[in-house]
Amino acid sequence: MKPLDLRVYEDIPETPVDADAPVHPPVSETHPYDNQDPKNMPADTGYGCKMVDGVVHVYTKKTNMDKSAELDLPYPDLKEYIADMNVMMALIINGPVKSFCYRRLQYLSSKFQMHILLNEMKELAAQKKVPHRDFYNIRKVDTHIHASSCMNQKHLLRFIKRAMKKYPGEIVHIERGRGQTLKEVFETMNLTAFDLSVDTLDMHADRNTFHRFDKFNAKYNPIGESILREIFIKTDNHIEGKYFAHIIKEVMYDLEESKYQNSELRLSIYGRSRDEWDKLAQWAVKHRVYSDNVRWLIQVPRLFDVYHTKKQLANFQEMLENIFMPLFEVTINPRSHPELHLFLEHVVGFDSVDDESKPEHHIFNLDSPLPVDWTEEDNPPYSYYLYYTYANMTVLNHLRRYEGENLLVLLKRKTQRCTSSCIYLFVPFALFDIHQAPVLQYLYYLAQVGIAMSPLSNNSLFLSYHRNPLPEYLSRGLMVSLSTDDPLQFHFTKEPLMEEYSIATQVWKLSSCDMCELARNSVLMSGFSHKAKSYWLGPSYSREGPESNDIRRTNVPDIRVAYRSETLLEELQLITHAVRTEELDTIDEEDSLSMGPLPAGGR
Repeated sequence: MKPLDLRVYEDIPETPVDADAPVHPPVSETHPYDNQDPKNMPADTGYGCKMVDGVVHVYTKKTNMDKSAELDLPYPDLKEYIADMNVMMALIINGPVKSFCYRRLQYLSSKFQMHILLNEMKELAAQKKVPHRDFYNIRKVDTHIHASSCMNQKHLLRFIKRAMKKYPGEIVHIERGRGQTLKEVFETMNLTAFDLSVDTLDMHADRNTFHRFDKFNAKYNPIGESILREIFIKTDNHIEGKYFAHIIKEVMYDLEESKYQNSELRLSIYGRSRDEWDKLAQWAVKHRVYSDNVRWLIQVPRLFDVYHTKKQLANFQEMLENIFMPLFEVTINPRSHPELHLFLEHVVGFDSVDDESKPEHHIFNLDSPLPVDWTEEDNPPYSYYLYYTYANMTVLNHLRRYEGENLLVLLKRKTQRCTSSCIYLFVPFALFDIHQAPVLQYLYYLAQVGIAMSPLSNNSLFLSYHRNPLPEYLSRGLMVSLSTDDPLQFHFTKEPLMEEYSIATQVWKLSSCDMCELARNSVLMSGFSHKAKSYWLGPSYSREGPESNDIRRTNVPDIRVAYRSETLLEELQLITHAVRTEELDTIDEEDSLSMGPLPAGGR
């Protein structure tokens, strides 16, 4: 804890580089979807479950489900959640707190510039000492990418042409009770395989999609035809997602060929019906859509108002039941949904998606109706969605841990767009826009909450590249990583993640150490297993400070990791010192916002 006056890191020994450092986890000889026999799966626990006031409760018996038989699976209380949300809102608009956080963030930026001036050459020298390892062969994870657009335009075009030649007579769509072949579908559009081109597909975001989310969504339709979207990039269609599975497996093959690139592909569950989970799992297992380089994230679009208007859902609780009850059922009795049991082993979490530029009409408070009573035409507010998702996931994770199953995390899809409302980012503070709120940005730094940023995506939709805050976040020490979002709309090459890194490096003059730090962050915040991360980053990756780093695997110098760790410890020390001594009540605001080092006696 001794302060280093000039922050020149002379005495930190670099990780020895002569020992063997295996970076590849052992590959399983059997396919994970081979063992589909329910008899080989865990037996039924005999528990029962039902949803009460929007949250699933688990009981020791399937009959007589009452409080006396309820399992103790605690979840956040609604009153506590709303109280915390109100505290966060008050903090964000509190003048002195805003000033304090803004100054600390500015200080962190300046401190990093000083670190670079003093240590950049040492970082570069440390990287050059490492044999074999460079930016190209360190692990990177694309932590925000949608499965339906994970291929580039040329890839999709070639696949469509191949399908037209290979399966022209296959019935792919039902139109007015009559089956249509792939050839007939294209004949109705007056198109042949020869006519198709990237320009004809017209799926790339352009200047016309800037601040136009509706136009961007339309770009998901090849040649502007929703029928082609249904045939080629949907899991639930007349051909049971066969083409989509093929193209995803081709993308997976490319990732496996590159060795060091990994993805967390996002698939959608809408909550319209109870069998969505089974259909999705059956698609994955039947077509054997699996790769060691890929994990799945499930995104839940906020479309309750649309389904309610179409009379598909009676109330919001029905949507919650459709999303969560199958997960509880398969955890309690894996044999009841065997494909889902296998599929969930490779799912790492939930994500929420929405057009965040839409204004919220409701405020979530204790007077808001319960999910079973939410029968209005309007969509519930984002904080309402998030509370009930978070509460159900907390109960589910307690149950899955008890049963020895993998746990799921809750993510918030966050673009770097500037919204008029601050009500977007929260769990525990994931309902607000961190770029606009220095208090939240500082909290994200202190808690080291992971942020996946997609500058090329935002450049086409919401925020021009030179205004993107990624280099600022990186210099301040926030846990940021680069992701692609939608390669089909925004990227041109077979390696969209490398394209993202390449452009960021050119525009923002990132050093090799910066790029490797971003890649290391992406692995740390990903949902890959502890075992995989131990191989990719080193067996001590979860510790604090330079001992957590293995430069032979990460290519990040210990100097950089030590700087990040010490700076974070000093910021936490500043906060805890102020709380312990209660000096903030007795000194002026200017003194409380001092940027100077703490007195020696306070350490």
